[in-house]
Amino acid sequence: MITLTALLLAGGESRRMGQDKATIEFQGEPLWRRQLKLLRALAVENLIVSARKNTDWLPDDVELVLDDLPSRGPLSGLTKALTAIRTTHLIAIAVDMPFMIADELRELCQLAEPGRGVVPTIGGRAEPLAAIYPAEAAVDFQGAMAGSDFSLQSLVRTLTAAGKVKLMPVAEAAATRYRSVNSAADFLEFSA
Repeated sequence: MITLTALLLAGGESRRMGQDKATIEFQGEPLWRRQLKLLRALAVENLIVSARKNTDWLPDDVELVLDDLPSRGPLSGLTKALTAIRTTHLIAIAVDMPFMIADELRELCQLAEPGRGVVPTIGGRAEPLAAIYPAEAAVDFQGAMAGSDFSLQSLVRTLTAAGKVKLMPVAEAAATRYRSVNSAADFLEFSA
């Protein structure tokens, strides 16, 4: 049986956006609230937010994990969360993916297996910030943190070769759900 902990990755520096992306409003609510609502719809056992520093918006029923320094971006948050979970799998989503829908994440959940997660791909490139990782991948994430290659693309290739994740090509019609909003211009373009 597969059990899930959900992780909201909200630790980016938001340099291109110029402000904390988590607090930007999209369709009338802050991105952090929108994404947590999306994860709650999956009936997960635990909710975790990964960040670089404490946040003033964190709900009481959500655990906060802070990146160890030096932060290695999302790799740090995923590693910290995977080492903390008490479930079989971790489902992760970035705070800056406001177009994701619960049905897309449910499909990923249905494809997960004991000891194996699911990483979507678009055009042959992994989408590791909207993916499911098995608890067994924690050792691989820790190894990546201790090494010199902090690329999630490289790590996904390693996990795929080890049979710890399978790749799921995303249909062209669904690819827009995986868009990240990285700048104010992106935000205006995508929300128009």
